[in-house]
Amino acid sequence: MMNKPTLNIVLVEPRIPQNTGNVARTCACTACRLHLVGPMGFAIDDKKLKHAGLDYWHYLDITYYDGLADFFARNNGPYYYFTTKAPQRYTDVQYPDGAYLVFGREDAGLPEALLAENQEHCIRMPMRDTCRSLNLSNSVAVGVYEVLRQWDFPELLDHGHLRDYEWK
Repeated sequence: MMNKPTLNIVLVEPRIPQNTGNVARTCACTACRLHLVGPMGFAIDDKKLKHAGLDYWHYLDITYYDGLADFFARNNGPYYYFTTKAPQRYTDVQYPDGAYLVFGREDAGLPEALLAENQEHCIRMPMRDTCRSLNLSNSVAVGVYEVLRQWDFPELLDHGHLRDYEWK
C-alpha cells in the first residue's frame, strides 16, 4: 500500500489571526502540514485564531519557526512561492509529493530577494490588474485544492450524505 503524499503549507510572518485560523482549518480538513514562520503579528493563543479553527485544531500537524532561516534549515523543498509578482500560473506546475506551498504576510507578501533567487518556482493566481491580491486564506485554499486535484484527492472523502434524505 502506498503512503499518502504530503503537502506542506507555509505561512511566512502572518499578521491576521483569522486568516491563520482559516488556513489551519483548511490544513486540518485536507491533512496538509502547516508551517508557521515567525515573527507573527499575534500570539498563537489568540482568541481570533482559535475561533476560526477551534473545532479542528487537534487535527493539525503544525510546526513553528523563529524565521525563514530557521525554516529553511529544517526543511528541504521543493518550494513553490505564491506571489502576485510571479511570471507563471499556479496551474502550470505539476506538484510533487512533499511540495511546500509558501505564502507571504498579508501586507507585504514574500521578500523580493527570495522571489528573485527562485524565479522558476514563483507562481501566481491570475486576477485583474486593478486588484492588489486575494485574501491569504482564500489563496491557500485555492493552492491546496489545485495540488490535491492533481493528486486525485488522496484519502479525502469525495461524497457526502444528506441528513433527512438519500441521494438517488
